[in-house]
Amino acid sequence: MSKVNFENLLEAGVHFGHLKRKWNPAMAPYIFEEKKGIHIIDLNKTIAHLDQACAAMKQIAKSGKKVLFVATKKQAKDIVAQKVAEVNMPFVTERWSGGMLTNFQTTRKSIRKMTSIDKMKSDGTWDTLNKRERLFKTRQREKLEKNFGSIADMTRQPAAIFIVDILKEHIALNEAKRLNIPTFAMVDTNSNPKLVDFPIPSNDDATKSISIILDAICGSIKEGLDDRKNLKGSEKEEEETAEKAVSAEKAEETND
Repeated sequence: MSKVNFENLLEAGVHFGHLKRKWNPAMAPYIFEEKKGIHIIDLNKTIAHLDQACAAMKQIAKSGKKVLFVATKKQAKDIVAQKVAEVNMPFVTERWSGGMLTNFQTTRKSIRKMTSIDKMKSDGTWDTLNKRERLFKTRQREKLEKNFGSIADMTRQPAAIFIVDILKEHIALNEAKRLNIPTFAMVDTNSNPKLVDFPIPSNDDATKSISIILDAICGSIKEGLDDRKNLKGSEKEEEETAEKAVSAEKAEETND
């Protein structure tokens, strides 16, 4: 469950949609009213959908799987990078390289290339390169870091994808849909919520709005990760207790 209430969302401006003439009719169920030519989002619907999304996110994190976050618009990229890094999930905030998911093997190759350049620096190979080669490798590494650095730990396709602004990130959304990867997204009044499995009707342009929704989502992921850790801890304790009991029994048998 998300920890946000109606007042929090109101203060963050989550209810402000786009101009009426820019609306997508599929958003009609989530629009409360029109004010001065601007659509106002029904925050009760936002809370209901956010709660659903948070519950699902918690379960994904608890199962030990990864969620990929995508937000390349300038209002969102820094917020996403900061909050998502805290829960150790992969994210794309620079540029979505076409085929990042549908051609995942190529993506993994780019990440491996980055790792091999790092290895050169640690195993001494770097010192054998001439100045020009080093410069080329350094530039190549910087470019790869920019595009793939934040997904370097993603060894397989993510269990879900979270998008800020599905119009801007339509390529990412299409790739996820093609691969049947569950989609979560902040969906504004100019978008089609039917394209997303877990749409969260909300203002996807204002930093405060993006921040409050991400706080709730990342908070749920953290809860899921904590539950997983506690579950592992209790399983380990049970194993140790069982091992001790077996050892004690064996010792008794030996003594007899």
